[in-house]
Amino acid sequence: IAIPVAWLLWHIGFRIQVIGRENLKNRGTKGFIIAPTHISAIDPVFVVLARFWGKRMVVMAKEELFKNAFLKWIFTQFGAVAVARGKGDTQMLDHVIEGCREGRGVLIFAEGTRSKNEGWPGKLKSGAFVVAAEAGAPIIPCRIIYCTKDREMHLFCRVKVCFGAPISAPQLGEEGKPSSAKLRETKHLVEDAWRQLYQENKLDWMPDQPLPQRREIRTRNGEEKLHEDTAG
Repeated sequence: IAIPVAWLLWHIGFRIQVIGRENLKNRGTKGFIIAPTHISAIDPVFVVLARFWGKRMVVMAKEELFKNAFLKWIFTQFGAVAVARGKGDTQMLDHVIEGCREGRGVLIFAEGTRSKNEGWPGKLKSGAFVVAAEAGAPIIPCRIIYCTKDREMHLFCRVKVCFGAPISAPQLGEEGKPSSAKLRETKHLVEDAWRQLYQENKLDWMPDQPLPQRREIRTRNGEEKLHEDTAG
């Protein structure tokens, strides 16, 4: 009951358009990771309502959101689990990975927290990519576009939820974890997909997203390493 009611309320409060839904519909019984951009605390609601069908997803949300009784009830109805950042809850992660292997979708914010980069995506962390690798699940990039002057969420604003084509998870290495090179490569693919989704679906008056600045350096042991600074 909660999701249909929330769907109605959210469509009253916002003008929502979903783009690329076909990238979610043909998943069958296979699990997947949805990796949205993260600007607002209520971003998970837009993604869950944009999907609206199939098995209930696992939504990984920071535990601070569960301190508000109303938000706790809403997020719990949507399948959210509280994540204590920095505490390494391996039991909860194992449960999420196993659920994904069994065919459930998992929503993870690859930035790890809300971006404070003037409405542009922030630096990606490794958590979502490690989960995808261990579950053997593809990553579906998702760009949430708030069509406002500051690209932030405002009540009654127009919102576009855009899903891109699935990206293969980084392969696990000999130690049971993806290599830093594979993680970096997959992060770049997600960043590029986010930017493309924005450029293709933004309103005409909205600015272009700056290209990320990536430069190669060499570490002491001779391995290539990329330093990235997102412009904006």
